[in-house]
Amino acid sequence: MTTHTPATDHHERLRRWRLVLGGQGADGTGCSLSGADAAMDRTLEALYGARGGDGPGPTGGSPGVTARGGGAAAAGPRSAGLGGSAPQVARWLGDIRRYFPTSVVQVMQRDAIDRLGLSALLLEPEMLEAVEADVHLVGTLLTLNKAMPETTKNTARAVVRKVVEDLEKRLATRTRATLTGALDRSARISRPRHRDIDWDRTIRANLAHYLPEHRTVVPERLIGHGRAARGVKKDVVLCIDQSGSMAASVVYASVFGAVLASMRSLATRLVVFDTSVVDLTEQLDDPVDVLFGTRLGGGTDINRALAYCQSQITRPADTVVVLISDLYEGGIRDEMLGRVAGMKASGVQFLTLLALSDEGAPSYDREHAAALAALGAPAFACTPDLFPEVMAAAIERRQLPIPDMAMHQ
Repeated sequence: MTTHTPATDHHERLRRWRLVLGGQGADGTGCSLSGADAAMDRTLEALYGARGGDGPGPTGGSPGVTARGGGAAAAGPRSAGLGGSAPQVARWLGDIRRYFPTSVVQVMQRDAIDRLGLSALLLEPEMLEAVEADVHLVGTLLTLNKAMPETTKNTARAVVRKVVEDLEKRLATRTRATLTGALDRSARISRPRHRDIDWDRTIRANLAHYLPEHRTVVPERLIGHGRAARGVKKDVVLCIDQSGSMAASVVYASVFGAVLASMRSLATRLVVFDTSVVDLTEQLDDPVDVLFGTRLGGGTDINRALAYCQSQITRPADTVVVLISDLYEGGIRDEMLGRVAGMKASGVQFLTLLALSDEGAPSYDREHAAALAALGAPAFACTPDLFPEVMAAAIERRQLPIPDMAMHQ
């Protein structure tokens, strides 16, 4: 058992500050690095060094950053970097996986793509095999999809499939259980047979008819569970903005779309759009096919997408439409709002998710969000863990569980 003394705690603090600050030698901390610490420092310096990212990098260069902190590049010669060699980048990717936990590795990979312009290297199979796959990497690969050579596509699909399967394992069971309960509750009937009466809800609904002298409730209205129907109970339309800023949301929405499509009681349609509209419903049995059917980075015409979705609705009172978009509309604003109002008036449950991801509060068009809220169609950011509860509430036509800190109007 290691005994911590004030001296060892002080040294550990200096060591950590030295790794944070970077630079040469002890860099003012009085703490020099050796062994694994020195190797760890070199991996950090290559990405966050004094000129890390300035000058010719693996893909021709990108804006410079200051040591360990980002921002404008400092004057003077570049002290580190990943250079122009793909093998050197592969070694660096291996090093960061050796020295840092997975969550940190994913952040460093993302920074390397942004700061050093490594996107093009992801078109090489050996690079894809070296990276730690996550949702953000999948978004980058989808952006590069059209430029991807045939030799890389199989590797890219394998990387995307691994991420998708991990997400399905985490999200599918809870989503199905939550929505199955919501579908059963939404099927309650008002004239149930005796064996179908929901006594708890019936008693709560009739407490006003309590007779104290008889110490009983005389129910005027019976509430029951509807007998499970084999047919489709609800229609769900996921309408997904595939502009570049929505990459993570597209990944999560595709996974959820596949999960919803696997439920017999739901008829799920998945539509993606930029300035054109593509219906990917037929590919919902494989979310990887859905993702490679998207085209991230185009413009945005929400009005056109909603026009298509509206044309596919045959049972408005039993339909939930989920628009996943940051609402930066490039189409006709008034027509867009008119379509939402029309769907709402016909009985459709309509909601807008400004983001479906763990990335926090998104940038979005506040004016359009406010206009939708005024129509009774709330717009808010939603995490993947909250999404099943949001869908359950929409199916049951009850108040949506909008988080207190969500960006909504």
